[in-house]
Amino acid sequence: MAERFLRGLTLREPTPVYDTPGDLFARLPMLDTPRLTLRPMTMRDAQDIFDYSCDKEVARHVLWDAHRSVADSRAYLRYILRQYREGMPSSYGIVLKETGRLIGTIGFMWYHHENSTVEVGYSLARAYWNQGIMTEALHAFIDMAFTHLHLHRMEAQHETSNPSSGRVMEKCGMRKEGTLRGRIYNKGKFVDVDLYAILREDWERNAK
Repeated sequence: MAERFLRGLTLREPTPVYDTPGDLFARLPMLDTPRLTLRPMTMRDAQDIFDYSCDKEVARHVLWDAHRSVADSRAYLRYILRQYREGMPSSYGIVLKETGRLIGTIGFMWYHHENSTVEVGYSLARAYWNQGIMTEALHAFIDMAFTHLHLHRMEAQHETSNPSSGRVMEKCGMRKEGTLRGRIYNKGKFVDVDLYAILREDWERNAK
């Protein structure tokens, strides 16, 4: 394993370096930060995922509904594992080192090769909100993505009724680009979202 250090991030990088985006999506590198490990998920994570995904407040501003049983969490994991196998954009599990438990996810919502652009999305157990956990995870994810993909741009969006998510994006060097009215149909209504982005030139400048 080779290691690279970016702003305190330890990146466990398999050798050889990824040849294609699909290769990266199929073999996401494990990432270590001071408090967290970001790693590919497995079926053994079902209970941890259910424990926070059953919370309606966690699900309030995301596009999935609160899980009603561990079976819902297993179905989600089967989808994620299929994405890994097929080399499709997918997510990391966020593991708190102190407990070894999976407390959230962060990952690629989509990847557009021609425009060298991705969107990042994330969710986190309510017990860990407002502790800098997601800022730490997003910093690590941004560094990994710009390091391994020939990205020009990374986007993220949040419902305007969830401004704390925007503060996480800003802390990680993303800039607000505007508000998209009625952008998403979620939980029975159309909602406005704020769009954020970071360009490669922004990331390189921030990394200095």
